[in-house]
Amino acid sequence: MTAPSPLPSLAVLRCFEAAAKYQSFTAAAEELNLTQGAVSRHVKELEGRVGAALFRREGRGVRLTDAGRDLAGNLNLDLERLRRTIDNAVAAGSARELLTIAVLPTFGARWLLPRISDFKAGRDDLEFVVHSRSAPFDLVESGIDLAIHFGADDWPDAQLTPLCEEELLAVVSPDLAKRAGLKHPADLFKVPKLHLASRPMLWETFRQSLGIDGPTARKGSYFDQFSLIIAAAIAGLGAAILPAYLLEEELASGSLVEIAQVPDVLGRSYYIATPAGVSRPITAQFSAWMRAQIRRRGRGQAQHGGSLKSAG
Repeated sequence: MTAPSPLPSLAVLRCFEAAAKYQSFTAAAEELNLTQGAVSRHVKELEGRVGAALFRREGRGVRLTDAGRDLAGNLNLDLERLRRTIDNAVAAGSARELLTIAVLPTFGARWLLPRISDFKAGRDDLEFVVHSRSAPFDLVESGIDLAIHFGADDWPDAQLTPLCEEELLAVVSPDLAKRAGLKHPADLFKVPKLHLASRPMLWETFRQSLGIDGPTARKGSYFDQFSLIIAAAIAGLGAAILPAYLLEEELASGSLVEIAQVPDVLGRSYYIATPAGVSRPITAQFSAWMRAQIRRRGRGQAQHGGSLKSAG
């Protein structure tokens, strides 16, 4: 009987996983606190074991080959399962309860994490593992107990529970509102527009919904991060259309002011996604708590709006 080939070290696998995630040896090195040369050597070692190139050079970066893409997909699932197994073993050994959740990065940072201590109160043995995810994935394979999904009611092999609708607000800095005399929704089209690169049609759709004639509203500055467009709006560079939950702090402090509510013509919502057919009491409790938070915020909204609307 042929002896199985020895497995690559975990360090080698982690380097490949990070390089595949970022398509960059430099970014992988920064995440793992290694030199770029160390990452490159580990990847070359793995390529030697596999007998195939896993990356190809493109300009200053790298791209996965077909072999690299296949390995990355399977390796990610296996490492996630290994992490989950170890986390569960550690939790069991210390009488802890572990809840593994996946959140949209900005939703997690701006809405969920500032509130999560409320849920943890009185649950001293509960600990969280929080992952960042922006698209549907296999909940069972990844070992995720619960995920937050934004979009349509569509996630294979998942149970989706409506959490809330999204409320969009058009906001500007107080100084810009005063200088430009912004009092009504139509006034917004007199000032520069700040666009989210992921939602480039928001301003144009808003213009059409108001029945305003004139040139397209797609001109202006574009930003690929919520934090950047918020900073630009605070600096008075223009008007921005953003989800209300992102702006609670800025509206409360007065660094931004609401000029108009903007209809979401796509009708997208936030959902709680859990693995179909899998039930854990702590997951059900966390789901119920989030829905209660939404309802409570809806009843106690500040006069400028500022949060998420319950989906029922």
